[in-house]
Amino acid sequence: MVPEILKETEHKMKKVIQITKDELAHLRTGRASTALVENIKVEYYGVATALKEIANIAIPESDLIVIQPWDKHCVSDVEKAIWKSDLGLTPNSDGTVIRLSIPPLTEERRKDIVKLVRKEIESSKVAVRNIRREMNDKIKKMEKSSDISEDQSKDYTKQVQQLTDLYIKEIDEISKIKEAEIMKV
Repeated sequence: MVPEILKETEHKMKKVIQITKDELAHLRTGRASTALVENIKVEYYGVATALKEIANIAIPESDLIVIQPWDKHCVSDVEKAIWKSDLGLTPNSDGTVIRLSIPPLTEERRKDIVKLVRKEIESSKVAVRNIRREMNDKIKKMEKSSDISEDQSKDYTKQVQQLTDLYIKEIDEISKIKEAEIMKV
C-alpha cells in the first residue's frame, strides 16, 4: 500500500510539472509560438472551438504566426477571437490567411510577464506541497490503523519530503529558464 502512495505522489507531482510547463508556454516571450494562439476559443458555427482544431498554425519566422483556417468562411470569426484574447496582438488578414506579427516586448511588459510567471510558479509549488500534505495524511492514517509501524511511517514521510524537494527544485529550474527567456532582448 505504501509504495503505491509513493508512486501516486510522484505521479501527481509530475502532473503538476507538466501543467506548469503548459501554462508557461502560453505566456508571450517576444518569439512566435503556436502555444500562444492554439487554445484561443473561436465561435465556430455556434460552438466555442479551439483554434488548433479549425486552422493550420505555422511559424514561418521567429516573429510571425500564420493562421490558415480550413474553412475560409470563419476567417473573420478567428480574427474576432484573437482581438478578444488578451494577447495584445493585431491580426492582419488577406481573406484566407491571418498573420500575427509578434512585436518586441517593452521592458515594462517583460517585467509584468515575469510577475505572471512567478505567480504561476508559486501556485505550482503550493500544489506540490498540498500533494505532500495529502500523502503524509494517508501515511499517518495507516500508522494509526496499525498497517505500518512508526519507523516505517517516518521513513515514508521522509521519502515523500524528498520527492517534494526534488519537484520544487524542478519548478524553480523551470522558472529560471522561463524568466531568462522573457528578459532576453
